[in-house]
Amino acid sequence: MDLLSTSYFALFLIIALGFILGSIKLKGISLDVSAVIFIALLFGHYGIVIPSDIQNFGMILFIFTIGIQAGPGFVDSFKSKGRDLAILTIFLIASAGGITYLLSMLTGLNSDISTGLLSGALTSTPGLAAAIESTHSTVSSIGYGIAYPFGVIGVILFVKLMPYLLRVNLKTLEEKLEKEQFNEFPSLHARVFRVENQNVIGKSLQELRIRTMTGANIARILCNNEAVVATRNTVLNEGDIIKAVGTLDALDRVQLLIGPSVNMELSPNKNYVLESLLVTNKKLINTTLGSLNLWGNFDVTVTRIRRSSVEITPTPDIQLKLGDKLMVAGHKDDMVEVAKLLGNDAKALSSTDFFPIAAGIVLGVLCGKISISMGPNFTFTPGLTGGVLMVAIILSSIGKTGPIMWTMTGSANQLLRQLGLLLFLAGVGTSAGQHIVATFEQYGIMLFLVGAAITLIPMVIAALVGHYIFKMNIFYLLGTITGGMTSTPGLAATDSMTKTNIPTLAYATVYPIALVLLIIVIQILSYF
Repeated sequence: MDLLSTSYFALFLIIALGFILGSIKLKGISLDVSAVIFIALLFGHYGIVIPSDIQNFGMILFIFTIGIQAGPGFVDSFKSKGRDLAILTIFLIASAGGITYLLSMLTGLNSDISTGLLSGALTSTPGLAAAIESTHSTVSSIGYGIAYPFGVIGVILFVKLMPYLLRVNLKTLEEKLEKEQFNEFPSLHARVFRVENQNVIGKSLQELRIRTMTGANIARILCNNEAVVATRNTVLNEGDIIKAVGTLDALDRVQLLIGPSVNMELSPNKNYVLESLLVTNKKLINTTLGSLNLWGNFDVTVTRIRRSSVEITPTPDIQLKLGDKLMVAGHKDDMVEVAKLLGNDAKALSSTDFFPIAAGIVLGVLCGKISISMGPNFTFTPGLTGGVLMVAIILSSIGKTGPIMWTMTGSANQLLRQLGLLLFLAGVGTSAGQHIVATFEQYGIMLFLVGAAITLIPMVIAALVGHYIFKMNIFYLLGTITGGMTSTPGLAATDSMTKTNIPTLAYATVYPIALVLLIIVIQILSYF
């Protein structure tokens, strides 16, 4: 028992036991990292409490990294179809808040418990952090712990049953949407052509403006039985063999412009190479590919760009991002200089600059102190969680201020986010565990039923509104509902129902919106 009274020993014991519990799967469902709070509640019941400073440190770190990750998606969500998805997400979160308020009034629950039930019903740990800060009570975590299990299971069951309830054939719809998605995000291919069109013979690639005319890039050309990288000054002669990279439609246009395709391999000679180079030079972030003029300065061609496992056609106006992988074709001597320009330092992607993290958190804490008067009887303050989250979203959307990079690599973000989450859950769980028995004696099973209602009713409303009023495709609807409910297990269940990645795209679009809105709704509910 002496060891358990030592906070650091108790902290890591809670985390270790939480991971053991979270790894247990029943019918493919597990509590994952959220299992830590259940172990913490048990420890707290027996008088073991983690210091509040550890809890607050974890909360700030967790919220900040969530905002950094969500920022670019939050801005992009208001473009294209994201606008409708965002509106439906707002509707879902608002209805969840309204149902929580209505049921709290009917059952006599105070805001300490009801805001915790709301965050647990929507499986939102950032929501729990906002609830604890707004109510100044760790009792919210009891509501979270009670509502969370059904919040996980309920979303999974709902998305599995929704196609049957709406009478939608997923197979037929999947084929239709895959065609639409292919047209919007076509994959890149390579094809070899023979120069036969008399209108292009004797002209240089710069004169022909093939990239502008067709949308494809000329990667190589066979000259004197040697495949070399095409440069802007390369002149096409009758019978030359060229290799182009682009979408299928772009390659069809190349065929019309240049000549027929031929079935042969066009490999470069030993002096010309095709290399994958990483963008790690911070000075290049947010600059356009065209402004580098790689073709003019180095006689090299960028044939593809790979970003977050997605291949992108290189265009002059595309902005470079940290970690972009450029497929570059050129002379091996020129490639050395291009690599220096881009950075091409894999170690730079694994390192973390802590100054932007510290500076961003300081700005977030200061932002959280701002008070906004919304009437004689109501003043809105973002608070610690809201301030840190908003600043992180804004900074990550900006991406770069002078030499300061506000983004971080995915691996660094994941590590810091999980560390913050574990510290927060352990701290808040042990604090709330002291009151868990008294809370159950006062409210009984009613808390579970209220939490289940908060999980299910908003999803039913969102599904009906999205399907019958917005006429939304069910795959977008599934992704929007799981993202609005901030349910990763729900998304995993959706992925198992279809081969298309449309639900994942919708989830990524609305998830940051749901995070921000839920925190605002919880802060509003805490005033009642």
